[in-house]
Amino acid sequence: MSSMPPLIPEQRQQEIRRLLRREGVLSIRNLTHAINVSHMTVRRDIAALEELGEVVSVPGGVRLANWTSQEPPRERESRAQLELPRKQAIAEVAARFVEDGMVVFLDAGTTCQSVVPYISGRKNITVVTTDFYVVTSLFAYPEVETIHTGGVVDVSSASSCGRIAAESIKSINIDLAFLSTGTWSMARGITTPSMDKVEVKLAVLEQSSECFLLADSTKFGAVAKFNVAPLDRLDAVVTDEQLPAEMQENIAELGVTVHLASLGTPRS
Repeated sequence: MSSMPPLIPEQRQQEIRRLLRREGVLSIRNLTHAINVSHMTVRRDIAALEELGEVVSVPGGVRLANWTSQEPPRERESRAQLELPRKQAIAEVAARFVEDGMVVFLDAGTTCQSVVPYISGRKNITVVTTDFYVVTSLFAYPEVETIHTGGVVDVSSASSCGRIAAESIKSINIDLAFLSTGTWSMARGITTPSMDKVEVKLAVLEQSSECFLLADSTKFGAVAKFNVAPLDRLDAVVTDEQLPAEMQENIAELGVTVHLASLGTPRS
């Protein structure tokens, strides 16, 4: 008469671990539905796993302890010093997909800025960007046509955003766009702390023939205040080889190609 017997605590906690390895971060509601128990039971299991140092509670949910220990600093100068070799490795892989004659969008951020020297040898390309540092980097390559979108200036990221920037993007046909983010996950996709940046990123998604996300593995599993788009809106993700294989497979199952940058570190 009865269906499956209820799981014992150890089984529930193992299932929570499995789900978090797949998603990176999950809400309490999602967990209660996934393992068919009450909120109180889920919270007890999370507390037990937290005591073991395996997970960390976040507002309304939980994430793996070894993912994104803190929100990345917002200021451009601080971010520029974080994981620079990782960003350069990702940029080098991304640049391989830029072909002569393309119109390319480079999002705001140090990872997209790192793409510039790798595409400087392409012929007849146009770079569209919201990022002032990308523009100044391109001064060294006058053969690359550069379009800055204009818009409201965000001093912390040295970029422009808002409706003016979004409307400018909507007037341009982009062949290949490289989006960046400090927060991405299976459950919430691309997120951002700024509502003004949502409008810009959505305009890029609409205007691009292909759109790649450039984001390193240390940012996977983090969630910011505003949703931009689920990962299945992307054509590809360029990240580093330290993104766990299970996460890579989950992204690929969405129909999104995963390109991995080698960090050149010996494996144990």
